[in-house]
Amino acid sequence: MAKVKVNNVEIHYDELGKGKEVLLFSHGYLMNNTMFNGQMDKFKANFRCIAFDHRGHGQSEIATNGYSLDNLTTDVICLIEELKLGSVHFVGMSTGGFVGMRLAIRRPELLKSLILMDTSAEEEEKNAKKKNYLLLWIVNHFGWYPVIGKAMSILFHKSFLLDKSNQLEVKKWRKILMSQNIKALIPFGKMIFERDSVLGKLVDIKVPTAVIVGEKDVATPPASNKRIADSIPNADYFTIPDAGHSAVIEKPEEVFKAMREFYAKNGIV
Repeated sequence: MAKVKVNNVEIHYDELGKGKEVLLFSHGYLMNNTMFNGQMDKFKANFRCIAFDHRGHGQSEIATNGYSLDNLTTDVICLIEELKLGSVHFVGMSTGGFVGMRLAIRRPELLKSLILMDTSAEEEEKNAKKKNYLLLWIVNHFGWYPVIGKAMSILFHKSFLLDKSNQLEVKKWRKILMSQNIKALIPFGKMIFERDSVLGKLVDIKVPTAVIVGEKDVATPPASNKRIADSIPNADYFTIPDAGHSAVIEKPEEVFKAMREFYAKNGIV
C-alpha cells in the first residue's frame, strides 16, 4: 500500500510482484482497486502489478475538482511518470477503459499493450443517462439505501448476486459502494454520463489490444465492446459467459485466462 501526489491529487495504489514488465490496473466507477485482486495474484509471479484508486475513490484523495476524463487521463500519465514505470501494459475496466482509450490516443508511447474490460468508446445512451442521473439525484438527497439494489444489479449479473457461495463477496461490494464519498461520486458520475465519443479515433491505436466483456453486461453491453474491438486494428475480443459488468470480479479465473491468452499470443508472457 502506498500513496503518491500526482496532478495535484494524492493517489493510492497497491503493488504486487517484481517482474520487469508492469501491469497497471484501472478500476470502474463506484469500485476500487481491489476488484483486480484475482488477476494480480495470478500475474504477480511474472509481472510487477500495480492497481490504483481513481481520485474520489477508495483510499485516494477526495478531490474537490478535476473530474473530467481528460484530467483522469492526466492522473494516469503523471502516475506512470512519477513512479518511473516506463511503458506499461494497461488494464482498464469501465471507467478505467474510458481512460485507457484516451491514454492510448494521447500518449501511445506510454503503452506496450492495452486491455479494455466492460467499457464503451461512445457517448452515454440517452435513456441510460436519464436513469443514471435519477439514481445520482436519489443518492445525493436520500443516500444509498433506496437504490443500492438497483446499483448492484447494474454492476453485477443476477447469477453472481444470488449464488449463495458469493454472499460474502456481494456484501463486500455493497459496503464498498455505500462507503464511497457522495461529494466525489456525484461529479465523477456526471463526468462519465457526459463523456464524448472516441470511437472514430480508435483506428489510431497501434499497440496490441484486447477487449473483454461479460456476456450479460447491461451497463456497457457486448455490442458496444465489440464496436471497440472492430475499430482498433487487429484487436482481440473475448466474452465471459454468465458474467455481467463486473466480470473481473464475477469470473476472475475466466478473465485471467483471457488476459493470459492475449499476452501469450503477443509474446508478453
